[in-house]
Amino acid sequence: MDPSAFRRRGLLVIDMQQGLFNGARRPYRADEVLGNINALIDRAHAAGAPVFAARHIGPAGTPLASDSALSQLLAELRIDPARDTVFDKTRPNCFFDTGLADRLASAGVEELVIVGMKTDFCVDTTSRAVRDLGFAAVLVADAHTTTDSPVLEAQRIVDHHNATLGGAFVMLVASEDCTFADS
Repeated sequence: MDPSAFRRRGLLVIDMQQGLFNGARRPYRADEVLGNINALIDRAHAAGAPVFAARHIGPAGTPLASDSALSQLLAELRIDPARDTVFDKTRPNCFFDTGLADRLASAGVEELVIVGMKTDFCVDTTSRAVRDLGFAAVLVADAHTTTDSPVLEAQRIVDHHNATLGGAFVMLVASEDCTFADS
């Protein structure tokens, strides 16, 4: 790839939190996905690229209330709160009422790399919205996950979303091929 054609990338880690990742049903390829996400966080940090982490929260008194242990980011996740931007959201779209688009613009991000949970909800919704806000988007095919649904196995959900979102909404890449330009 021609380095002059490279857009400044930022990394968005969606909903990698205790209650979703360590819930009653284990996410598809959980350990592999977490490892891939951590490798991407390390790469982004090394390149000086901004990293954003979204937490899905619910109303006070619910299992995902902002102060609940279930709504906290995974301890194993290499997010650095002193360096990275952690923000809360209440809807599947990471841009809805969060200020994320303004934060990306302020950081000079032109292309957003998307990873996390859940493929069929927040990853899908955010991947479909990002271009409408003027940003290019990359979905890392092996760094997002979900759990089985009543009608589909998680592997089929992930495969379907990679096929559906890739090209039409996002550029699809493997984690090993995803890089961040030096800032």
